[in-house]
Amino acid sequence: MKKPTKINVAGELLESVRQADAILRGQLAPGRVHAAPSLPEVDVRAARQRLGMTQPEFASAFAVALPTLRKWEQGQRRPEGPARVLLQVIAREPDAVRRALVPASTNADPIP
Repeated sequence: MKKPTKINVAGELLESVRQADAILRGQLAPGRVHAAPSLPEVDVRAARQRLGMTQPEFASAFAVALPTLRKWEQGQRRPEGPARVLLQVIAREPDAVRRALVPASTNADPIP
């Protein structure tokens, strides 16, 4: 049986911190750069209004916190990442999202 390799976690963490500092100072290039795909802006208010929904209805139907929805609509915050993708799909294919949110084990109608 092969003997497990002993890992010096503290030493690895310290080295990571040193590398991060060098990257921030421009002395070292990052090993990996993750570029997020460029997603189009979403006019959340317009999408909601096209659906004829109030803010509470939209928030409830699509599992968005009401304060978050309000901040997006007021321009205080921008949806990012998965929320932005979901909003794009809601804006373009709201019925697909509604169907996807109905539990598979039921024959219930989609969310109004």
